[in-house]
Amino acid sequence: MLYRAQDAKGTSRLGYANSDDGVHFTRRPEPVLSPAADYEKDGGIEDPRLVRLGDTFYLTYTGYNTKDAQLCLATSTDLVHWDRKGVILPAYKGNWNTGWTKSGAIVPEEIDGKYWMYFLGTTPDKNDQMGLAYSTDFVHWTEATQTPVLPRRPGQFDSRVVEPGPSPIMTVDGILLVYNGADDKLVYRTAVAIFDRKDPRKLLYRSDQPIFAPEKEWEKVGQVPNVVFVEGMVQRGSRYLFYYGGADKYVGLAEAPSLH
Repeated sequence: MLYRAQDAKGTSRLGYANSDDGVHFTRRPEPVLSPAADYEKDGGIEDPRLVRLGDTFYLTYTGYNTKDAQLCLATSTDLVHWDRKGVILPAYKGNWNTGWTKSGAIVPEEIDGKYWMYFLGTTPDKNDQMGLAYSTDFVHWTEATQTPVLPRRPGQFDSRVVEPGPSPIMTVDGILLVYNGADDKLVYRTAVAIFDRKDPRKLLYRSDQPIFAPEKEWEKVGQVPNVVFVEGMVQRGSRYLFYYGGADKYVGLAEAPSLH
């Protein structure tokens, strides 16, 4: 597991923990990725999303320098030693997302000769919505749409924020993407979207209601209250394990028999 942790000054780093059963983890004493580049200084490294393709792990993360948040990439073969590839979707330069960029969830298979990534972008009115980009080399990315591929829905649980969760899973029904949504009061809940396997722009299904929401005290009270935020997911047969942030203070685990 890669997880985000903050020091007393609020600077974020990525830690590493391992487990034999997926429940009980042992943490490595030192971080495996710490702020070093100008786009990470003082704010740190946040929002890790991980996917493995071949022998290489691709890590998307938010580089935050206390002024700008931008979507970045690093690669590794052992999850401990990382090679920075830089900012892959710069802030303020998008088609519709003219603010920050964050939270890249890479589709784990090539489609139409390209790799695809769902990401969060911020609009001029300060709403966070989901975009889509493609690449042939993982370093140079091009936005695939002129508008959000998964927009916010006024009056619903995802009226303010629509943000990708873990790397999607390819199923017979389509590209299954778990996402995190927040309402106007910034209560974060989890939902599901399914996109076409042949066209990642095409939405086939979207949750009418969240599938996961803050219930426990430690999910409701913390650094940021009323948050469950899924960033890691493991499929075990027909069941799914969610690794998630609770109130931006804890890492939690939840198990679900299905995602519908």
